[in-house]
Amino acid sequence: MKAAVVFEKGSIPQYADFPDPQAPKENEMRVSVKAASIKNLDRAIAGGSHYSVSNDTHQPKIIGTDGAGYLENGKKVYFFSKKGTAAEKVNAEKGFIIPVPDELDFATASALPNAVMGSAMGLKFKAGMKPGDTVLINGATGITGRIAVQVAKLYGAKKIIATGRNEESLQTLLTLGSDEIISLKQQDEDFKSKIIDIHSETPVDIILDYLWGHSVEMLLSALKGNGTFSHKTKLVSVGGMSGDAIQLSSQILRGTDIQISGSGLGSWTKEETHLLFTEIIPEMFQAAVEKRMIIDTEIVSIKDIESFWSAEIPAGKRLVITI
Repeated sequence: MKAAVVFEKGSIPQYADFPDPQAPKENEMRVSVKAASIKNLDRAIAGGSHYSVSNDTHQPKIIGTDGAGYLENGKKVYFFSKKGTAAEKVNAEKGFIIPVPDELDFATASALPNAVMGSAMGLKFKAGMKPGDTVLINGATGITGRIAVQVAKLYGAKKIIATGRNEESLQTLLTLGSDEIISLKQQDEDFKSKIIDIHSETPVDIILDYLWGHSVEMLLSALKGNGTFSHKTKLVSVGGMSGDAIQLSSQILRGTDIQISGSGLGSWTKEETHLLFTEIIPEMFQAAVEKRMIIDTEIVSIKDIESFWSAEIPAGKRLVITI
């Protein structure tokens, strides 16, 4: 069969022949793949730099962790697999297969779940979001941040604040559910002053962060208490696009009612992961059918994977390979 394969760690995937998967095991089903989305996660796994990748000698590997296609009985499905998804045929574990509504296209079906994982899991399980909460999405102009804005809206947020550097993308977030946008390109003191003003008027219940680094340092500084009672805020780290480390004053932790946690592979319980596949993603698929959830995709043929692997994808779009 044909697949997009990385033959050496860190190399560009190639459109190449690859052995067909063996007969599905009892807990697996065969999927004829029609689309596979490619994310920063997939690039990190292919390059051997993601924390979920072992240090074992690299073997030729099919890229991708999300895909959509048909089961042998003709049913339309989404599936998740660490063994790769950008291939003509894949065996997927039954627990990681989700029915896809007939009205939903394969590109959307393959692209949406990962963005939902990176937003809904943090909001629902790590932050315990409730209807009426005020939510700040830090770094919302990326694809997952844009989905987070829409998920927060679906979950009943009273107010959604979005930060980011891409001015054009920030403006479009107002049409997706954001009530207020804040540029990260302004001076630090101006940014912190804006956060202080917002927090005093409508206290921030949840910060969902995709950046870490300096912007989080500024947010924590703006939320810092002054020795009186402070509003409880939950900060959930989902990404580290601006760096993997921050400077954190112990005074902030002692003087502020703030809870810091993370949401990502390895941080979810089996029960939470089960709910992701049985309830959360199906709910978001239906929202997409009803146009209450929008994800933009950049669609290319698997034959062109080499030329698009390192290409700059337009802001707010997910690369999807069609097969």
